[in-house]
Amino acid sequence: MKNSYLTGYMPLLAILLFSLSFAMYGQALVVDVLKKANLYNGMLDFFTKTEMNLVVIGGLMLFFTMIFATLKLLANTANELALLFFSNDTEGELLKKARFGAVIYFIGGLISLVSFSSAAGIMIIFAVTSMAYIVYFVYKLSPHITTPQMIGIIVFEALFWIFFGLLLALIFMKLYNGILASLPL
Repeated sequence: MKNSYLTGYMPLLAILLFSLSFAMYGQALVVDVLKKANLYNGMLDFFTKTEMNLVVIGGLMLFFTMIFATLKLLANTANELALLFFSNDTEGELLKKARFGAVIYFIGGLISLVSFSSAAGIMIIFAVTSMAYIVYFVYKLSPHITTPQMIGIIVFEALFWIFFGLLLALIFMKLYNGILASLPL
C-alpha cells in the first residue's frame, strides 16, 4: 500500500536542514561582528560561550526558516498557477505525482550540513537540489501533458522566478540608495 502522506513532513525537514546549514555558517560571522563591536564580552556576562553560540544559531535559524518557507510558498504558488493555466487536470492528480519531489530537497538539506562551513557550498547545493527538483517535476508531468503545455509550464515558471528576482533586486537597490542618500557626506 502506498500512502501519499508519507512524505508530508519532508518539506519542513528540508527547510529546517537548509536553515541549520546557513545558521551554522552565519554563527561564526555574527560572533566575529559582536567581538569587533566589543559586545561579545558583555554578553558573556549573561550567557556562557555555548549558550551564546546556541542563541545566535537559533536566531539565524529562525531567520533562514522564514526565508525558505517564503520560497516554498512561492514555489507552490508558481507550480499550481502553471498547472492551472497549462494543464487539463482539475483533480490535482499531477500535483500528487510530483509530491515525492520533496525528498529531493530533504536529501539536499542533509548534504548541505556537510558543507556548513562554506556559504558558496551551501548555495551551490541548494541550486543543484532545485535544478534536480525541476527536472523531476518536468519528468513526472511529461507523460500526462502535451509538449506545448510543458513549454508553457516551463516558460511560466522561469518568468515567475525571473520577475521575483528582479523585484527583489529592485527593492534592495532602492533600500541601498535610500541608505546612501540619508548619510551625511
